[in-house]
Amino acid sequence: MTIKLISILLIIIVIFRWKNTGYFAKIFVFLFCIFVFFKHDKQPERQFIGFDHPADCWEETLPLGNGRLGIMPDGGIEHENIVLNDITLWSGTEADYSNPSALKVLPEIQRLLLEGKNYEAQELMYGSFNCGLNGSNWGNAANSTFGCFQTLGTLKLTYYYPDSVVSTDNYFRGLDLNTATVFTNIKTNNANYSREYFVSRMDDVAVIRLSSDKKTCLSFDVQMDRPERVVFATEDNAIIMYGQLNDGYNGNKGIKYLSKLTVRNKGGKIQYSDNKITVKNANEAVLIFSSCTNYKNDDYEEDVDKYLVSAKRKSYEKLKKNHIESYQTLFNRVSLDLGIGMDDLSMDERLFMFQEEDDPALIALYFQYGRYLLISSTREDLLPPNLQGLWANTIQTPWNGDYHLNINLQMNHWPAEPCNLSELHKPLIKFTENLIESGEKTAKSFYDAEGWDAHMQTNLWGFTAPGEHPSWGATNTGGAWLCQHLWQHYLYIKDLEYLKKIYPTIKGSAAFFKSILIEEPKHGWLVTAPTSSPENAFFMPDGRSASICMGSTMDVQIISELFNNVITATDILNEDKDFADTLSVMMKRFPPYQISSNGGYLQEWLEDYKETEINHRHVSHLFGLHPGNQITKTKTPELFDACKVVLERRGDEGTGWSRAWKINFWARLGDGDRAYKLLRSLMEPALVNGEHRPGTYPNLFCSHPPFQIDGNFGGTAGIAEMLLQSHDGFIEVLPAIPQIWQKGYYKGLCAVGGAVVDCEWENGKVVKIKIYSRTGGTYKLKKPNIDPNEDPEYKEFKLRKGCARTFKF
Repeated sequence: MTIKLISILLIIIVIFRWKNTGYFAKIFVFLFCIFVFFKHDKQPERQFIGFDHPADCWEETLPLGNGRLGIMPDGGIEHENIVLNDITLWSGTEADYSNPSALKVLPEIQRLLLEGKNYEAQELMYGSFNCGLNGSNWGNAANSTFGCFQTLGTLKLTYYYPDSVVSTDNYFRGLDLNTATVFTNIKTNNANYSREYFVSRMDDVAVIRLSSDKKTCLSFDVQMDRPERVVFATEDNAIIMYGQLNDGYNGNKGIKYLSKLTVRNKGGKIQYSDNKITVKNANEAVLIFSSCTNYKNDDYEEDVDKYLVSAKRKSYEKLKKNHIESYQTLFNRVSLDLGIGMDDLSMDERLFMFQEEDDPALIALYFQYGRYLLISSTREDLLPPNLQGLWANTIQTPWNGDYHLNINLQMNHWPAEPCNLSELHKPLIKFTENLIESGEKTAKSFYDAEGWDAHMQTNLWGFTAPGEHPSWGATNTGGAWLCQHLWQHYLYIKDLEYLKKIYPTIKGSAAFFKSILIEEPKHGWLVTAPTSSPENAFFMPDGRSASICMGSTMDVQIISELFNNVITATDILNEDKDFADTLSVMMKRFPPYQISSNGGYLQEWLEDYKETEINHRHVSHLFGLHPGNQITKTKTPELFDACKVVLERRGDEGTGWSRAWKINFWARLGDGDRAYKLLRSLMEPALVNGEHRPGTYPNLFCSHPPFQIDGNFGGTAGIAEMLLQSHDGFIEVLPAIPQIWQKGYYKGLCAVGGAVVDCEWENGKVVKIKIYSRTGGTYKLKKPNIDPNEDPEYKEFKLRKGCARTFKF
């Protein structure tokens, strides 16, 4: 509020010093400025995650990144650790994961499934229909060919204070989402110390400024460290860290890396020696960190020096200005205000309080934090965020920090389009295209099929084979699910040239399923076999449990959406009509989505099996509800209601990302209060008395446990779904807001067809909607504030590219 008052005073001063302007004109300008200020400058004042103490564990450190480099400072007072990351730092290498026995046993596996002998089919698969080379090595592949995303290392700083004892009573550290900057402030009896940290998208280096408000009071040592495969050196006023990761063969094909750190000091003395920089009695010091790997970059060593030299030539103020400007180009596109909250609390305390008391501002902060994480963990010309985004603090990252394709990588990108970060979808699109070559080999060697396919997981090296254990590794719709993202990007940008570019990719995926579908005997339906419903199992009639099946509901939904998208693309591009006709004929023989006669829920499998775990974290058979668009209230009301029954049976518990998915489900079902309940569940404190639980860590990272970033992205997407939906052929604002959000506004959320939507509401009722078109076209708006028991009304209108229309209610 102080900034607003100062701004108003400045406006008054400027106006009344305008001597040549009449009195009434001054009054008019003054009132106009006040109106503009309060009505249009509604960016939240405080968007930061704050703590009144240093981090006690990694999950309390604060993440920074530019899509390639990442750092996480812990804010330690006398000893500080700053974890370093590079998104391309993977062990392993390309390898052949074919299994000669797989194709030989496939007919027998299918025969057993067709005869209802799922358990026997599964036993056969365990020994024969899986990848070679032990695949992902059960999530411990740091030293195998599959590889692992690894920490780059750590900056270790030791601070020396004039005070013999440094108190933490006057301590604060935080992450400012508006500037993507972390800061630490420490007040001592002798001086006040400030630290600022950021990773610049523009200059491609990490920058840390250490300063004191009294001269000659800043003294510290800094070193680089890594647990293994590392060599240190000191030269040319820089300390250096370099090495090569294991390629899985203990050979020389592993990723190489090079890191350099230099310090620019004001006052005092500086010394470089033995992987250590010592600064004594300075006023200020700026640390500049540059690092690269040779992943698709033969000039990585030159690039390290290029970035470092360029950054050293710029003042700290210039580096920070460049960083903020490049970051805000993305971040400032969207604003959200849901009301005031407990901003003054340390974030760990605030999470606990949120379970007792509503905190609308925390929800808005969590939403923007998800957007911040996406901006920070990927960039157009590189890799998509992995299971941990960009941040890992170990050599053996949980689940290899890889890319799971049975929801997790896809969930990472759910916010990209609706949250106005469309270009950050491009790394996933490129990543998908890069899987085709390997996917074609997998399709041929495992199924003797056309096209390309990817199963449950992949890595930096293009792994597409079935996983080492069929109970989870047999899921073969991972590539098709990725293709949904290629199509979603088209729906939001409506770029014909882009559609031409991606068409061969989605066609190749459709060609694979066109080749492998078989006819089941009871109804003549075309089904996948073998397959699974991701990671879930069921009881056979004889009481034995199995995971392997044919024609799981999720498979039918994903393949149906894929085929429909390909058919639509052929119409738009006016090509491949025969292929499209073939797909259309096949779709008529797909299994229908079945509602259980026992409980009124949507069936997960072709048969109405009983789940071995009714509360299972995956709810894969609701893909058609979300993120798909096949099950809606307007198109399929019975299936829509059957999805509610599924969610009631599953319950609201689960891993972090599972709770995030359920937020999206309930938002699609139009139940804002239930979605809000899941939001609170997602944000339950994950660290309680040293125990790691599902929920949210103090630094707002999502806990599976352990940390997985997909829950953050799924939660952000779920909030967006509560505020705006456009998947059913029309734009709907506030489709699922809870009672607690009686007043608020958002700006910059995106809808299908290139629409950018602003919305304001009061007393739970929409008062204004503004729709801007990036592409031009015809839009259909569902009129708000209509009783849900009444028939909905729609307003159809056209907008030219670059034009907007405002609706008031």
